[in-house]
Amino acid sequence: MSNLLAFPMYAVDQANTRALWLTVKRLLAARGVSVDRVPGWPESNLLTHWQQPELILSQTCGYPLVTLLPDVQVVGCFHYTAPGCEGIQYRSFLVVRAEDRHLTLADFRGGRAVCNSADSQSGYRALRKKVADDNFFSQTTFSGSHRQSLIDVKRGEGDIAAIDCVTWALLQRHEPERLEGLAVIDRTSLTPGLPLITSHNTSPDTLNAIRDALRALVESPENRDVCNAVLIGGFSAVARQAYASLSA
Repeated sequence: MSNLLAFPMYAVDQANTRALWLTVKRLLAARGVSVDRVPGWPESNLLTHWQQPELILSQTCGYPLVTLLPDVQVVGCFHYTAPGCEGIQYRSFLVVRAEDRHLTLADFRGGRAVCNSADSQSGYRALRKKVADDNFFSQTTFSGSHRQSLIDVKRGEGDIAAIDCVTWALLQRHEPERLEGLAVIDRTSLTPGLPLITSHNTSPDTLNAIRDALRALVESPENRDVCNAVLIGGFSAVARQAYASLSA
Protein backbone atom coordinates (compact mmCIF):
# COMPACT_ATOMS: atom_id res chain seq x y z
CA MET A 1 0.00 0.00 0.00
CA SER A 2 1.09 3.58 -0.63
CA ASN A 3 2.02 5.77 2.28
CA LEU A 4 -0.44 8.65 2.42
CA LEU A 5 0.36 12.34 2.67
CA ALA A 6 -2.29 15.07 2.34
CA PHE A 7 -3.08 18.62 3.42
CA PRO A 8 -6.85 18.71 2.92
CA MET A 9 -7.95 21.37 5.38
CA TYR A 10 -6.64 24.67 3.97
CA ALA A 11 -6.44 23.80 0.27
CA VAL A 12 -7.87 27.13 -0.91
CA ASP A 13 -5.26 27.45 -3.66
CA GLN A 14 -4.40 24.12 -5.32
CA ALA A 15 -1.03 25.24 -6.69
CA ASN A 16 0.19 26.39 -3.28
CA THR A 17 -1.12 23.22 -1.60
CA ARG A 18 0.67 21.10 -4.20
CA ALA A 19 3.92 23.00 -3.61
CA LEU A 20 3.60 22.35 0.14
CA TRP A 21 2.89 18.67 -0.52
CA LEU A 22 5.93 18.29 -2.80
CA THR A 23 8.21 20.09 -0.35
CA VAL A 24 7.14 17.94 2.59
CA LYS A 25 7.44 14.80 0.46
CA ARG A 26 11.03 15.77 -0.38
CA LEU A 27 11.88 16.48 3.25
CA LEU A 28 10.38 13.16 4.34
CA ALA A 29 12.27 11.24 1.65
CA ALA A 30 15.53 12.80 2.85
CA ARG A 31 14.77 11.21 6.22
CA GLY A 32 13.93 7.78 4.84
CA VAL A 33 10.14 8.17 4.82
CA SER A 34 8.65 7.45 1.40
CA VAL A 35 5.35 8.81 0.12
CA ASP A 36 4.03 7.27 -3.07
CA ARG A 37 0.55 8.72 -3.47
CA VAL A 38 0.23 11.64 -5.85
CA PRO A 39 -0.80 14.99 -4.33
CA GLY A 40 -4.43 15.93 -4.23
CA TRP A 41 -7.58 15.68 -2.21
CA PRO A 42 -7.99 12.35 -0.40
CA GLU A 43 -9.89 9.87 -2.54
CA SER A 44 -12.16 8.77 0.30
CA ASN A 45 -14.16 10.91 2.68
CA LEU A 46 -12.05 12.70 5.24
CA LEU A 47 -12.90 10.53 8.24
CA THR A 48 -11.95 7.41 6.29
CA HIS A 49 -8.79 9.12 5.05
CA TRP A 50 -7.71 10.08 8.58
CA GLN A 51 -8.20 6.48 9.74
CA GLN A 52 -6.07 4.87 7.01
CA PRO A 53 -3.42 2.54 8.51
CA GLU A 54 -0.93 3.80 5.88
CA LEU A 55 -1.36 7.46 6.82
CA ILE A 56 2.00 9.19 7.17
CA LEU A 57 0.76 12.76 7.58
CA SER A 58 -2.49 14.65 7.28
CA GLN A 59 -4.31 17.48 8.98
CA THR A 60 -7.62 17.18 10.81
CA CYS A 61 -9.81 19.37 13.03
CA GLY A 62 -9.49 19.39 16.80
CA TYR A 63 -13.04 18.24 17.55
CA PRO A 64 -12.98 15.15 15.28
CA LEU A 65 -9.58 14.34 16.79
CA VAL A 66 -10.95 14.06 20.32
CA THR A 67 -14.33 12.53 19.44
CA LEU A 68 -13.82 10.36 16.35
CA LEU A 69 -10.10 9.55 16.03
CA PRO A 70 -8.96 7.86 19.25
CA ASP A 71 -6.22 5.82 17.60
CA VAL A 72 -4.31 8.33 15.48
CA GLN A 73 -1.10 9.87 16.77
CA VAL A 74 -0.74 13.65 16.98
CA VAL A 75 2.39 14.90 15.22
CA GLY A 76 2.03 18.56 16.12
CA CYS A 77 0.56 21.80 14.86
CA PHE A 78 1.59 24.53 12.46
CA HIS A 79 1.78 28.15 13.57
CA TYR A 80 -0.20 30.23 11.10
CA THR A 81 0.48 33.89 10.39
CA ALA A 82 -3.14 34.82 9.66
CA PRO A 83 -4.65 37.61 11.79
CA GLY A 84 -6.34 35.96 14.76
CA CYS A 85 -3.64 33.28 15.26
CA GLU A 86 -1.17 33.16 18.13
CA GLY A 87 1.45 30.40 18.07
CA ILE A 88 -0.32 27.09 17.60
CA GLN A 89 -3.65 28.68 18.52
CA TYR A 90 -6.33 30.04 16.21
CA ARG A 91 -9.87 31.35 16.43
CA SER A 92 -12.90 32.03 14.28
CA PHE A 93 -14.38 35.28 13.03
CA LEU A 94 -18.11 35.88 13.32
CA VAL A 95 -19.24 36.99 9.89
CA VAL A 96 -22.48 38.76 8.90
CA ARG A 97 -23.77 40.72 5.93
CA ALA A 98 -22.12 44.13 5.56
CA GLU A 99 -25.37 45.97 6.30
CA ASP A 100 -25.34 44.33 9.76
CA ARG A 101 -21.77 45.33 10.60
CA HIS A 102 -22.99 47.77 13.30
CA LEU A 103 -24.68 44.97 15.26
CA THR A 104 -23.24 42.91 18.11
CA LEU A 105 -23.54 39.19 18.64
CA ALA A 106 -26.33 39.77 21.16
CA ASP A 107 -28.42 41.28 18.36
CA PHE A 108 -28.46 37.91 16.59
CA ARG A 109 -30.38 36.12 19.33
CA GLY A 110 -33.23 34.41 17.51
CA GLY A 111 -31.37 34.68 14.21
CA ARG A 112 -30.16 31.95 11.89
CA ALA A 113 -26.67 30.49 12.17
CA VAL A 114 -24.91 28.76 9.30
CA CYS A 115 -22.15 26.27 10.17
CA ASN A 116 -19.94 24.17 7.95
CA SER A 117 -20.50 20.89 9.87
CA ALA A 118 -21.55 19.60 13.26
CA ASP A 119 -18.08 18.15 13.93
CA SER A 120 -16.24 21.40 13.14
CA GLN A 121 -14.45 23.12 15.99
CA SER A 122 -14.09 26.42 14.14
CA GLY A 123 -17.49 26.58 12.46
CA TYR A 124 -19.83 25.05 15.03
CA ARG A 125 -18.34 24.20 18.42
CA ALA A 126 -16.60 27.57 18.84
CA LEU A 127 -19.81 29.40 17.98
CA ARG A 128 -21.83 27.34 20.47
CA LYS A 129 -19.29 28.11 23.18
CA LYS A 130 -19.37 31.82 22.31
CA VAL A 131 -23.14 32.15 22.72
CA ALA A 132 -23.22 29.69 25.68
CA ASP A 133 -26.90 28.96 25.01
CA ASP A 134 -28.20 26.10 22.87
CA ASN A 135 -31.37 28.10 22.23
CA PHE A 136 -29.64 31.33 21.22
CA PHE A 137 -30.33 30.86 17.50
CA SER A 138 -33.75 30.07 16.10
CA GLN A 139 -32.17 27.89 13.41
CA THR A 140 -28.80 26.29 12.74
CA THR A 141 -28.09 24.82 9.32
CA PHE A 142 -25.03 22.99 8.05
CA SER A 143 -23.62 24.11 4.72
CA GLY A 144 -20.81 21.59 4.16
CA SER A 145 -17.95 24.09 4.01
CA HIS A 146 -16.81 27.50 5.20
CA ARG A 147 -17.06 28.74 1.61
CA GLN A 148 -20.69 27.68 1.38
CA SER A 149 -21.47 29.20 4.78
CA LEU A 150 -20.28 32.56 3.44
CA ILE A 151 -22.41 32.15 0.33
CA ASP A 152 -25.46 31.31 2.43
CA VAL A 153 -25.02 34.35 4.67
CA LYS A 154 -24.51 36.62 1.69
CA ARG A 155 -27.67 35.27 0.01
CA GLY A 156 -29.71 35.79 3.17
CA GLU A 157 -30.18 32.08 3.80
CA GLY A 158 -28.56 32.59 7.20
CA ASP A 159 -27.58 35.57 9.33
CA ILE A 160 -24.23 34.73 10.89
CA ALA A 161 -21.40 32.21 10.50
CA ALA A 162 -18.18 31.39 12.35
CA ILE A 163 -15.30 31.18 9.88
CA ASP A 164 -11.82 29.84 10.67
CA CYS A 165 -9.45 32.83 10.64
CA VAL A 166 -6.90 31.01 8.46
CA THR A 167 -9.56 30.20 5.88
CA TRP A 168 -10.70 33.83 6.01
CA ALA A 169 -7.15 35.08 5.35
CA LEU A 170 -6.60 32.64 2.48
CA LEU A 171 -9.89 33.65 0.88
CA GLN A 172 -8.91 37.32 1.24
CA ARG A 173 -5.78 36.52 -0.73
CA HIS A 174 -7.13 34.16 -3.39
CA GLU A 175 -10.90 34.72 -3.61
CA PRO A 176 -11.59 38.25 -2.32
CA GLU A 177 -14.88 38.35 -4.21
CA ARG A 178 -16.11 35.64 -1.83
CA LEU A 179 -15.90 38.12 1.05
CA GLU A 180 -17.49 41.11 -0.66
CA GLY A 181 -20.67 42.23 1.10
CA LEU A 182 -19.62 40.58 4.38
CA ALA A 183 -18.19 41.92 7.64
CA VAL A 184 -16.57 40.55 10.81
CA ILE A 185 -18.34 41.68 14.01
CA ASP A 186 -16.67 39.50 16.65
CA ARG A 187 -14.26 36.63 17.24
CA THR A 188 -14.22 33.43 19.26
CA SER A 189 -11.71 32.44 21.93
CA LEU A 190 -8.32 31.04 21.01
CA THR A 191 -8.07 27.25 20.81
CA PRO A 192 -5.34 24.86 19.61
CA GLY A 193 -5.11 24.87 15.83
CA LEU A 194 -5.68 22.04 13.37
CA PRO A 195 -3.66 19.02 14.49
CA LEU A 196 -1.27 17.22 12.17
CA ILE A 197 -1.76 13.48 12.57
CA THR A 198 -0.26 10.14 11.59
CA SER A 199 -1.49 6.54 11.80
CA HIS A 200 -1.31 4.52 15.00
CA ASN A 201 0.92 2.20 12.92
CA THR A 202 3.61 4.86 12.52
CA SER A 203 6.69 3.85 14.47
CA PRO A 204 8.35 6.17 17.02
CA ASP A 205 11.36 6.56 14.73
CA THR A 206 9.16 7.54 11.79
CA LEU A 207 7.18 9.94 13.97
CA ASN A 208 10.43 11.63 14.97
CA ALA A 209 11.47 11.82 11.32
CA ILE A 210 8.13 13.45 10.39
CA ARG A 211 8.53 16.06 13.10
CA ASP A 212 12.11 16.72 12.01
CA ALA A 213 10.93 17.19 8.42
CA LEU A 214 8.29 19.70 9.52
CA ARG A 215 10.84 21.64 11.57
CA ALA A 216 13.03 21.79 8.47
CA LEU A 217 10.03 22.97 6.45
CA VAL A 218 9.54 26.04 8.63
CA GLU A 219 13.17 26.75 9.53
CA SER A 220 15.00 26.43 6.20
CA PRO A 221 15.19 29.66 4.14
CA GLU A 222 14.75 27.67 0.92
CA ASN A 223 11.21 26.76 1.99
CA ARG A 224 10.17 30.26 3.00
CA ASP A 225 8.17 31.04 -0.13
CA VAL A 226 6.27 27.75 0.07
CA CYS A 227 5.37 28.40 3.72
CA ASN A 228 4.47 32.05 3.21
CA ALA A 229 2.10 31.10 0.39
CA VAL A 230 0.01 28.98 2.76
CA LEU A 231 0.50 31.26 5.81
CA ILE A 232 2.65 28.78 7.74
CA GLY A 233 5.06 30.53 10.12
CA GLY A 234 6.22 27.73 12.40
CA PHE A 235 5.68 24.24 13.76
CA SER A 236 5.44 22.77 17.24
CA ALA A 237 5.36 19.13 18.25
CA VAL A 238 2.33 18.79 20.53
CA ALA A 239 0.60 15.85 22.20
CA ARG A 240 -3.05 14.77 22.05
CA GLN A 241 -3.52 16.17 25.56
CA ALA A 242 -3.34 19.71 24.14
CA TYR A 243 -6.78 19.11 22.58
CA ALA A 244 -8.46 17.40 25.52
CA SER A 245 -10.54 20.44 26.47
CA LEU A 246 -12.30 20.40 23.08
CA SER A 247 -14.29 17.29 24.02
CA ALA A 248 -16.17 19.19 26.75
